[in-house]
Amino acid sequence: MPPPVFRFAPSPNGYLHLGHARSALLNFDLARASGGRFLLRIEDIDTARCRPEFEAAICEDLDWLGLSWERPVRRQSEHFDLYREALSRLDREGLLYKSFESRAEIARLVAQRDALGRWPRDPDGAPLYPGAGAAQSTSEQERLEQSGLPFALRLKVEAAMHRARHLIWTEQGEGPQGETGMVAAQPQVWGDVVLGRKETPASYHLSVVVDDALQGVTHVVRGQDLFWATSVHRLLQRLLGLPEPVYQHHALVRDASGAKLAKSSQSTALRALRAEGFSPADVRRMAGAEAG
Repeated sequence: MPPPVFRFAPSPNGYLHLGHARSALLNFDLARASGGRFLLRIEDIDTARCRPEFEAAICEDLDWLGLSWERPVRRQSEHFDLYREALSRLDREGLLYKSFESRAEIARLVAQRDALGRWPRDPDGAPLYPGAGAAQSTSEQERLEQSGLPFALRLKVEAAMHRARHLIWTEQGEGPQGETGMVAAQPQVWGDVVLGRKETPASYHLSVVVDDALQGVTHVVRGQDLFWATSVHRLLQRLLGLPEPVYQHHALVRDASGAKLAKSSQSTALRALRAEGFSPADVRRMAGAEAG
């Protein structure tokens, strides 16, 4: 049996903080304890915000923590063609449509619907898509695209769920409400999610499942903030015929106010802690990832 494969997959759009350290250390320690492999993947789909200096800092911080990983490192920006292939497959199966509303137009539509009773939100608190893209004819969509308008490629979640039928995943960690074991996926709570845009060949949801499959990732260990995103990932895995990893979601590192750490949290940035004289062992303790 091949060894288990774990990965840490940050986006180089800022400096790593204690929350990233927890995830990276857990993945590395689990790989080492199981005789498995540990991969580093750079998720730089958003080329406007991702910068080489942040990627260099990621490697520097992980090396300082004592982590080692296989080379070469996979960069998503080098594999846009693979994501386009996945989108084309979903499109050929009639599971995608384009939405042309701007963010301002979507906000206005949500406000109108909120006035009639609160419009549904996804698990992250963002409003579900309220626009008319799914109802537009093919000719109307082609006309709007030819006019040069930007668009988002959205998954027809209801049709996709009908095709995929019952979906579950194996959870070895714990969800925000204590969910564990065999968890029933609920992709519908996200509405018709964006899988790509005119200017970007893939969203996080699409690229992560394609990459995990191509890299042979068997165990996805990440924060609880992505717990319910797994519902979308399981749906895409079923639609694209991709293998299902085991999932393990861990508690987040939070600041003094109880808020989730962000890359703007300079006080918990690993490079800032290092400059203040903290050791890798200190960071392990602060991140709640002491070696067992």
